[in-house]
Amino acid sequence: MIRHLLLAACATLALATAADAAPKKAPPPPAVPPAPGAPGPNDWRTPDPENVMVIDTNKGRVFVELSPLAAPKHVAQVKDIARAGLYDGRSFFRVIDLFMAQTGDPKDDGTGGTDRPDLKAEFTFRKGADTPFLLVADQTVAEIGFMGALPIMTQSSMLAPMTADGKVSAWALYCPGVAGMARGEDPDSANSQFFLMRQAYPSLEKRYTAFGRVIAGLDVVRAIKVGEPVEQPQDKMLKVQMLADMPAASRPKIKVIDPNSPWFKAEVENVRAEMGADFTACAIRIPSEVK
Repeated sequence: MIRHLLLAACATLALATAADAAPKKAPPPPAVPPAPGAPGPNDWRTPDPENVMVIDTNKGRVFVELSPLAAPKHVAQVKDIARAGLYDGRSFFRVIDLFMAQTGDPKDDGTGGTDRPDLKAEFTFRKGADTPFLLVADQTVAEIGFMGALPIMTQSSMLAPMTADGKVSAWALYCPGVAGMARGEDPDSANSQFFLMRQAYPSLEKRYTAFGRVIAGLDVVRAIKVGEPVEQPQDKMLKVQMLADMPAASRPKIKVIDPNSPWFKAEVENVRAEMGADFTACAIRIPSEVK
């Protein structure tokens, strides 16, 4: 009887050892939620025409939504220059393929500016509880999300109660389409020149003031002739105006996806599941429609 029990125990041990030695099947990867279909009527928002800059180029039209919450002084100056007609006819004199397209210089060579004062850097801004912000990634020490179409990163909101103003520092992420101000070596030397991102370039973050983002016409930005400097003939901004200043009868009607919409939240989850640890806000689509 004892021998039988020992044999049974040995058999059980052998089976267990064999089971341990057998290769284990990896658990199936989590299902990727389907990409959202076409946005519905309630998924859109209408940007404020006072903060939409319309750039007509020889390659097509570009719409840039300005972000006064991120860079109020830069937005005010860009709007003033546009309304004065000083951007009309300016060349894209420095364009790097996987980087950006630079323009806005009255001399068209990167050395000029306007008679407006140079601007104090607005590399960061303060985000409070009343800031319109949609969180897409909580990294514990930092948060990533969207303020309108502008992708931003902030300090953890948990720090807000410990600050004097109840807010935390935030800054734009240099994703494709983000509009930034060019400057010299002095951080406070931005004047009129700006650039539009053709691709993501994180090393610019907290080093150059971001004041908005292209919400329609990124394909036009990417079609601008490349060069450093660009050989003649250079592509140009033929006319730059604020959407609010265009005659009502001919004013384009533009709408852009609302970051608080069900469509956008589904898009975020789809991108997060597809990219995993490589998730980036720059991969999230921001659809728009122009009529």
